[in-house]
Amino acid sequence: MMKNEKLGNLRHSAAHLLAAAVMKLWPDTKRTIGPVIDEGFYYDFEFSKPLSETDLPKIEKAMKQIVQSWKEFERHEVSAEEAKKEYKKNPYKIELINEFSSEGQTLTIYQSGDFRDLCRGGHCENPSKELKHFKLMSVAGAYWRGSEKNQMLTRIYGTAFETKEELDAYLAMRERAKKCDHRRLGKEFDLFTFSPLVGPGLPLWTPRGTLVRQLIDEYVWELRREKGYARVTIPHITKQALYEQSGHWQKYADELYKIQTREGHLLVMKPMNCPHHIQIFSRKKHSYREMPQRYAETTMVYRDEQSGELNGLSRVISITQDDAHVFCRYTQVKQEALNIWDIVKRFYSAFNIPLKIRLSLHDPAQFDKYLGEKKVWEAAEKQLRQLIAEQGATALEATGEAAFYGPKIDFMGVDSLGREWQVATIQLDMNQPERFDLTCINEDGKDERIVMLHAAIAGSLERFLAIIMEHLACAFPLWLSPVQVRIAAVGKDHHAFCAELAAKLQTEGIRADVDDNNETIGNKIRKASNEKIPYTLVIGDKEMGSDKLAVRIRGDQKVVAINTEQFIAKLKKSIAERESTLDLA
Repeated sequence: MMKNEKLGNLRHSAAHLLAAAVMKLWPDTKRTIGPVIDEGFYYDFEFSKPLSETDLPKIEKAMKQIVQSWKEFERHEVSAEEAKKEYKKNPYKIELINEFSSEGQTLTIYQSGDFRDLCRGGHCENPSKELKHFKLMSVAGAYWRGSEKNQMLTRIYGTAFETKEELDAYLAMRERAKKCDHRRLGKEFDLFTFSPLVGPGLPLWTPRGTLVRQLIDEYVWELRREKGYARVTIPHITKQALYEQSGHWQKYADELYKIQTREGHLLVMKPMNCPHHIQIFSRKKHSYREMPQRYAETTMVYRDEQSGELNGLSRVISITQDDAHVFCRYTQVKQEALNIWDIVKRFYSAFNIPLKIRLSLHDPAQFDKYLGEKKVWEAAEKQLRQLIAEQGATALEATGEAAFYGPKIDFMGVDSLGREWQVATIQLDMNQPERFDLTCINEDGKDERIVMLHAAIAGSLERFLAIIMEHLACAFPLWLSPVQVRIAAVGKDHHAFCAELAAKLQTEGIRADVDDNNETIGNKIRKASNEKIPYTLVIGDKEMGSDKLAVRIRGDQKVVAINTEQFIAKLKKSIAERESTLDLA
C-alpha cells in the first residue's frame, strides 16, 4: 500500500481504468490483478495476441474517453458462487475467489460505469474529476503470481498524480534519471548482476561492487564503534513463535518466507532483526550500570515481495541492513538518539547528500494498526519532538508513517535529480520491551522497564547503493572508488616504471592499476575518464626523469604537476578522512 493513501487510491483507480480500456479494445483478454507500486501501478493481462508499447497511446486514449462517465466506484458484496458465475471464463479470477473465500474474506466487486472488477477497495471518490493526470509507461512480461511454472502474462505499467504539474515533473525527472539509471550503471561499471537461474530480486555482487559495499559498511561501523556499539551475529531463520511474540507475524505473515522442516517444524526466513537482538539482550539480567546496551550488525533479511514491485537494487528480496538496536533506560533515550543523529550527519556528508527530517507518527484514526497503548505512543512522540527541537531542526510531521511498534525520525535524502529518499532512521520503541518484558535492575534493586531505539544509517545497502550510484552517476568520491588512481603508460619503455609506481601506491593503501595496453595515450585517458577514475597519471619520458607526476583530475581538463610524495600524502589524508573532494593545489 502507498504511504500516501489518497495517492494510492488514485493510482489503484487508474489500474481499474487501464483494465476497462484494455477490455474495451480487446474484449477476449483475461485480466488478473492491478496493484499499486511505489511509482504508480500495473495490471497483468493474458492477451490473445502480442501487445507492445506502440499500443499504449491507443489504450491511454480509451482511458480518457471511459473515465468521463465514471462518477464513483460502487461497492457490491457478492457470494463466492456469484463471483464465480461472473468470472466463469477467467481462471485467474476464479483462483483468487477460491483463495479469498477459503480464508473467510468478504468478496467485493467495484463498478464504475459498465466496468466491474473483483477488488478489496481503496479508490478515489469521483474518478471523472480526480483521475485526469495519468501516463502509461511500459510493457513487460510477468509470470502469474511470480512463478515461472505459471502462465506468462503481459504487464502494463503506469503512473498517476493528483495534478498535471506533478505528473509533468515526474516525467521530466524520469527522462533525466534514464541517463543515470543504476541498473545501467551497475552493468557499465561492473558492480552487480542478476541471474535468471538465481532469480529476480537477488543481486549478485562483483568484486568491484563488493568492495564498494564493504567500504560503506566499514564506515558505518567505524562511526558506530566510536559511540560504543558492539557487534552481534544472529542466524537467518527462526521459529514462528518469535515473530508471534514480537507482533510481526500478525502483521506481516503474508510477506514471510516459510520453511517446513523434515520433522514438521515451521521456520521463517528473518524479515527483520530486532526480535533476535532482543533475545541477546534478555539472555541475562542487566544492572543499570550496564545500560545502555548497543548492538550492531550488518546482515541480510528476506521479504516475499511481489515480482512487479522488484526494481533493480531499489527493491529486492534479499536486503542487507546495517541494523542496530540500543536497549536503554528512558532517561538515556535523548543522548543515545543524539549519538545516532551525529552518525547520520557525518555519514551523509561524505556523499554530499543533503538531508530533510520527517517525524513519522501513528494514525489516531487507525490505532488498531499499532502495538501498545495510546498514552505510550503519545509519550514516545513527545520525546522525539523534543529531540528535534533541541537539534534546531524543522521536521515535516507525517501521520500514519510510524512503524507499527513506535514513532520514528526519518532522514530524507535529496539526490542530484531532486528526488527524495527515506534513508536513515531513528525509531523509538516502547512496545516490544513490553511484549518481551525487557528490564534492567535499577539503583533500588528493582526491575525497571527499558526502551529500545532502532537505528539504520545506510539502511538497505542495496537501496542505498542504488541511490548514490544515481546521485553521483558512479563518480564515487576518492575513498569509495574501486580504482583510485589509473597509471597510463605512454609507451612500452614506460611499463616497468608504471608497475613500480603502482606497487608503491598500493603499499601506501591506495588502489592503483596500470593501463599498459597497446593503445594511444589519448585513448587511455578517455577510457579512465569514462570509468570515472578520480586520478590518472600519465607517465612518459619526462615523468620518468623527474620526481613530479602529471595528474589528470576526473572532470577537469587541466594537468596538475605534483611531487610524488606530496600526491601520496594528500590522497592518504583524503581517504582516511573520507573527504568528498580533494584539492591538489
